[in-house]
Amino acid sequence: MVSSTPGWLSAAGELLARRQGAVCRATMDGAVWLGHLRPKDPEDGYPFKLPATQVLHETAAGLPESPMPLWDAGGGTFQDIAYRESDGVGYLSFDFYNGAMGVAECERLLAAYRTALERDTRVLVLLGGRDFWSNGIHLNRIEAANSPADESWANIRAMDELVRAILTTDDRLTVAALRGNAGAGGVFLALAADHVAARSGVVLNPHYKNMGNLYGSEYWTFSLPRRVGEEAGRAVMEHRLPLLAAEALELGLIDELAGDTPEATEALVARRAAEWAGSGALDGALAAKRAALGEIGGGEGLDAYRDGELERMRLNFYGFDPSYHVARYNFVHKVPSSRTPLYLARHRSLRNAGMAREARRA
Repeated sequence: MVSSTPGWLSAAGELLARRQGAVCRATMDGAVWLGHLRPKDPEDGYPFKLPATQVLHETAAGLPESPMPLWDAGGGTFQDIAYRESDGVGYLSFDFYNGAMGVAECERLLAAYRTALERDTRVLVLLGGRDFWSNGIHLNRIEAANSPADESWANIRAMDELVRAILTTDDRLTVAALRGNAGAGGVFLALAADHVAARSGVVLNPHYKNMGNLYGSEYWTFSLPRRVGEEAGRAVMEHRLPLLAAEALELGLIDELAGDTPEATEALVARRAAEWAGSGALDGALAAKRAALGEIGGGEGLDAYRDGELERMRLNFYGFDPSYHVARYNFVHKVPSSRTPLYLARHRSLRNAGMAREARRA
């Protein structure tokens, strides 16, 4: 991200500041914010991208912190979380690299969300990023941690706290506007909102099993059946294939298609959100939302879903089956698959089933 920082004050190439994992580097005519880096020599660190401050270690630690206010600066500098208001509607954007959300990103976004709830608005639109809504937990950070199991556990719990905050918001309407793609926990972060609109070209991957049979959390056992029913929900999670936005709409996973470009999606959602904010019917909708939460026991009732999910996730992270850790390593290190997985090579699973039947007959 190019910055208006006057680079002539320092020699080109000099590091000037740090902000939320990024570092600012002087150029000949200004400065640029570098969010993620890969070590030049793999022996100096992991051979994949990580936040710049994590890669640069002590060098970055010695840089002055350049804080960024939550209010949208309108571009021109590095700002991964931004808030603005218009016509009684709040807009919270969060543009994380590749849509990955580590513990720090989850905690900062939760703090921003809570700040947005203090504002006098009737509708809160969650815009995500332009290219990615969210792809859930930060696998690169997890892989680089001293204990990937502990980091996985901390990351999924941080995601859960964020999702819980959205699910329990009952004083305003929440809208997820998916301008970009979403995967795994990022899909269920969106489904925590009351209304989900997506750009027509968005691709959703609402499943976890491709990552070593990961069970998943983010309250999906509540949100998914609530939208599509138990049977369709099981099919979605077992499907393991991407869903186009139109398919997601047909299933009932999302509520509407909104435009063909990120800009069109934002404009269409803004118009609809302003109408809702000025509608007298919104009070009735919020009352119905509070009643629905009350029927399941409010936040405590929701936590029963989370606790059941985390019980399964603990086995993924700490249990005897290393499938998740192997799949994560292969994904992060870009290790090619040795064979086409069964969920794609269905002919192979059918052949194996036939061989098993023949063996039983013999």
